[in-house]
Amino acid sequence: MIKRQIEERLLKRHETSKATIVIGPRQVGKTTLIRSFLKDHEFLFLDGDDPSVRKLLNEINTTELDRLLKNHSIVFIDEAQRIQNIGLTLKIIIDQFKDIKVYVSGSSSFELNHQIKEPLTGRKWEFELLPISWIELENTVGYLESERSLETRLIYGMYPDIINNPGDEEEILYELSNSYLFRDLLAFQNIRKPQVLEKLARALAYQVGSEVSYNELAQLVGVDKNTISTYIDILEKGYVLFRLPSFSKNLRNEIKRTQKIYFYDNGTRNALITDFRATEDRNDIGALWENFLVSERRKQIIYSRKYINSYFWRTTHQQEIDYVETFNEHLNAFEFKWNEKAKTNLKGIRTFEKAYQTETKVVTRTNFRDFLK
Repeated sequence: MIKRQIEERLLKRHETSKATIVIGPRQVGKTTLIRSFLKDHEFLFLDGDDPSVRKLLNEINTTELDRLLKNHSIVFIDEAQRIQNIGLTLKIIIDQFKDIKVYVSGSSSFELNHQIKEPLTGRKWEFELLPISWIELENTVGYLESERSLETRLIYGMYPDIINNPGDEEEILYELSNSYLFRDLLAFQNIRKPQVLEKLARALAYQVGSEVSYNELAQLVGVDKNTISTYIDILEKGYVLFRLPSFSKNLRNEIKRTQKIYFYDNGTRNALITDFRATEDRNDIGALWENFLVSERRKQIIYSRKYINSYFWRTTHQQEIDYVETFNEHLNAFEFKWNEKAKTNLKGIRTFEKAYQTETKVVTRTNFRDFLK
């Protein structure tokens, strides 16, 4: 079992009276993590995927909760987004049953947050769990084994089932992308044309690491611009992808309102476009490398709970920096190179460094661990 980075933070919150909530995409190990964390404790397990549990908890009152929770000091509610009014139910447990510690998992951030945000204000600790991080993998299997698997991870990604079942990656990823990936989004957002959502996700997969135009996407997918914006927001809240805004501050010719799109996992991105070719046979290896680095960096920002802002930078003259961060008035810039012999965009780097008085670091296969940490 791969040790997850948030385990120590969970341990620090175990003795508190607030609910501990773990959210994230399906199949990243939320249930496994909490069960492992509670392995030395007796607890009541309530599975939101179980229709009988949903029926019991959907409209439960305090008296019925008292009967259900009697003689239990810990309760774990899994797939909580499936349960109606879960926020109010959790509020009652926390306020009325103060000796009970509550753990909750949910696979859909938008739905779970919608239900719990107001009822549980000041009553919860919330954590995000994403696919396995490179740091988690390397800490578990060691430097040599992780180094050997780098190109495999660029193609098949970092989901636990993928890492633990070598040889079955493609079958697992197709199941993940065709079933689990959109399951919550389609169920909770009442999307009338699921094929449009999937077509959009596929189009974005081809444009990973590039600036996206909502107008162009609208023409490609066959819907209006506002629908594209709404669906991208849904895909982001569902932990399929995330947006990176442009950085601008000093120069008049900086691009100010565009975005790049990245996927939380290389494997699901490649499954969407049905392309699992080896790295040496691909013409998108630069984009895969960039998506891997930015998504891994995002995991570390989320797990560290630091308020770091991430961007890309580009001018109207096509000068660019792949990745920019601001933190406590500090500015860091990075260029990503899979092929270390590839030509570097020196003119763009010099323009940026002169404008912002900073140094741009080039991230390659040999030094990427420093960037991730």
